[in-house]
Amino acid sequence: MNRKSREFQVTFDAHDPKALSLFWRDALGYVHPGPPGVEVPEGTDPLDAWDEFLERVGVPEDQRNTRSALEDPDGLGPKIFFQQVPEGKIAKNRVHLDIRAAPGLEGEERMAAFEAECDRLVALGAKRVQRFEPEQPLSLGFIVMNDPEGNEFCLD
Repeated sequence: MNRKSREFQVTFDAHDPKALSLFWRDALGYVHPGPPGVEVPEGTDPLDAWDEFLERVGVPEDQRNTRSALEDPDGLGPKIFFQQVPEGKIAKNRVHLDIRAAPGLEGEERMAAFEAECDRLVALGAKRVQRFEPEQPLSLGFIVMNDPEGNEFCLD
């Protein structure tokens, strides 16, 4: 049987979709797409284009941060969607992202790459949770983190 894989998007529930999308944009190297039917000139912030678009189509100001989205600029990774929800995060997320921050590296070189990426992400608003040392043959080591809204992810 020949099955075709499906495209998918990852959706985050968020208190502040714009702020959370900015964190994940910088963490993953993704980009914000422009509004539908709007050509965003190079060097222009797509979020500014969204603000202008939402004002033009009459979206009330208090509803302009109810969603945000990111795309892989190379077109390979899934779209990421952020939707505003009224409730805060109250439990461990059941799905989380693993960021491949040290492909091909092993041992201390791998863990050093994770530490450098951890420091970069903490500066963007993430929180370091715990480092797990390599335990051959089943684990090469990883660092557990939280994004600015408390969603767990790993540097793996």
